[in-house]
Amino acid sequence: MQSTHLEKTRPGRKRGEWGRCYTAPPSRCWGYAITSAAAANSLAPSVARWRAVQARLRAAEQRFGREAGSVGLVAVTKTQSVARIRQLAALGQRAFGENYLQEARPKLDACAGLGLEWHFIGTVQSNKAAEVARRFDWVHTVASPQQARRLAQARPAERAPLNVCLQVNADDAPGKAGVAPHDAAQLAALVASLPALRLRGLMTVPAREDAFDTQREPFRVLRRLLDDLREQGFDLDTLSMGMSGDLEAAVAEGATLVRIGTALFGPRRPKHHNDN
Repeated sequence: MQSTHLEKTRPGRKRGEWGRCYTAPPSRCWGYAITSAAAANSLAPSVARWRAVQARLRAAEQRFGREAGSVGLVAVTKTQSVARIRQLAALGQRAFGENYLQEARPKLDACAGLGLEWHFIGTVQSNKAAEVARRFDWVHTVASPQQARRLAQARPAERAPLNVCLQVNADDAPGKAGVAPHDAAQLAALVASLPALRLRGLMTVPAREDAFDTQREPFRVLRRLLDDLREQGFDLDTLSMGMSGDLEAAVAEGATLVRIGTALFGPRRPKHHNDN
């Protein structure tokens, strides 16, 4: 299969903050043009899936009275290739999420010139925290004071503060990752006190449910917790919640970022990692 070749252009088009491309055609979004017919044809499945996810988001915004374009898309590229990331970048996608540092390294290196925004959405291990802090723009999974301090200590002074979401165990499942809702304010206060970090909001990964009303319950817990923290004086603007199977329920409860992988790329093939 011929690889996609991207040529730098100056389209002079407006780009959306969360990876939406408003006015440029897909082949010229994000400052790149597809330079061969074969490469353009290879984009077709990704184009269709990306457009379908965008359509779901816009439909959910309209259905639940959300402002158009208020919900951002983080494309989860775990197990996906650099070529696929470049394909989505060509469509105008800006925010990408990775779960494993070892897998993310070559992708960040290969895409360094594309102006992408990288979100770490996996567990922050103590021996990986320093590199995560140096290389990523966001971390969605801070769940302890130790994680927060390690990230803050390693964040380069010349870089903007690291955007942080607290991972919350919103469905109160025993042994599940995330801070308990009643402990979130204390952790939020610590993160907010660290100049190298910028506390943005909350994140959760609820148990999989099929019923729409049941899907909404943990998202509602997270939204109410965000409201409570705001009332306590925390400046928060982000609810990172919702994936391929429940993004509508998340949008209904106030999500500002959804993390989508399967709906963009199809079911993932199992892959072993040394980060576990």
